[in-house]
Amino acid sequence: NMPEYDVIVLGTGLKECILSGILSANGKRVLHIDRNPYYGGESASISPLEELYKKFNVPGPGKAMGQGRHWSVDLVPKFLLASGPLVQMLLYTEVTRYLDFKVVEGSFVYRGGRVHRVPCTEAQAQASDLMGRFDKRRFRKFLLFALNFDESDRRRHHELDPQRRTARDVFRHFDLGSEVVEFVGHAVALHSSDEYLEQPFLQTMRRIQLYAESQDRYGHSPYLYPLYGLGELLQAFGRLSTDHGGGYLLNHPVEDITACRTPPYVPERVRSAARLIRVVCLLNHPIRDTEDAKSCYIIIPQTQLRRKSDIYICMVSYAHNIAPEGKYVAVVSTTVETSNPEREVQPGLELLEPIVQKFVSITSFFVPLDDGRRSQIFVSRSYDASAHFETECEDIRDMYRRMMGSELSLRGLRGEQGGRDEASGQRSAQQPPPSDLPACSASCGRR
Repeated sequence: NMPEYDVIVLGTGLKECILSGILSANGKRVLHIDRNPYYGGESASISPLEELYKKFNVPGPGKAMGQGRHWSVDLVPKFLLASGPLVQMLLYTEVTRYLDFKVVEGSFVYRGGRVHRVPCTEAQAQASDLMGRFDKRRFRKFLLFALNFDESDRRRHHELDPQRRTARDVFRHFDLGSEVVEFVGHAVALHSSDEYLEQPFLQTMRRIQLYAESQDRYGHSPYLYPLYGLGELLQAFGRLSTDHGGGYLLNHPVEDITACRTPPYVPERVRSAARLIRVVCLLNHPIRDTEDAKSCYIIIPQTQLRRKSDIYICMVSYAHNIAPEGKYVAVVSTTVETSNPEREVQPGLELLEPIVQKFVSITSFFVPLDDGRRSQIFVSRSYDASAHFETECEDIRDMYRRMMGSELSLRGLRGEQGGRDEASGQRSAQQPPPSDLPACSASCGRR
């Protein structure tokens, strides 16, 4: 007989797995059903390499690419902020006991045809070629303000009301030039558009503090990535669900749906809000101007190319055990704005030349038509074009809120010494972050 479950989740994408992990940690028995014979759905990790070529109907690969079983290519790669909400979720579910992470070696921003390391400390600002001498002085003052900002302490507000004054007001207060504002807003605060400039600046301060706190944790950059790729996350959540009495059914067709949590299963309950392009590129060299980094994140701000959307480039390599020695995988992604998507990402592809092989996918970005409360059919959004998990974590929290009727609380972390306020996402200035983060390999740069 089929055992009884508290929750049935359709699809084994990252968001569905994370959400089910949280429910499992809260004592729910969860059954995952996926019509595909593999984990991940649109966010699957493809291995061996021959399967990637087959998926995109490309002949190959050649012998120069090494053994196919040594490759694991994520179709929707995304990095984790070391002190970000996804790390908090992983700690809460205790899934980290199945995983090993390694720090990403560099965080870069594109300007004037080349990439530059993103500065987020006084020393980095002083050494940066993104700013002239006077800009560096003004940026330093702004950075001290941002990193020491405390909503509850008016003495640190510089007479700027965080609920009323906009981010643009703060940048003007410190006389920051447009090019400095560009990299602060898009490469540090990780805003995906310039709408934030006209919004209260409190959220931007929180984002800057999160980025800086994440970078300070391990050095090099604020980002982490699991060894062997994101597929390890999916399998880890599968083990977690099994440990809590749950189950997985792969390659299992679904005949009728009364509740659902992923767009492909209920096309009549979603709409396409945009189109996305992702280009997976196989390389045999690091990206130029990245100091020979074996992994990195590059953001091309929209204004650099007179666009409305940023372009994102994430690159990992054999250093994360996703490819043979000397091989790299880079993915260029953005929101489509014209009838020629491949031309839109060409500036990103040019940074990667020469490219051994590229695989292009153009997909729809789906959003649910309603909140699902009446039908009890809860649908997640598709993955956005960014290569970090911040917006996906927002969707997970929104899904939990719609399903459970309450905010997701991650209190009670193992080894917790402090934490981010659950309602605001802001860390108390007196409380250090949880120390029980995912283990990094010895080469990850832990201080």
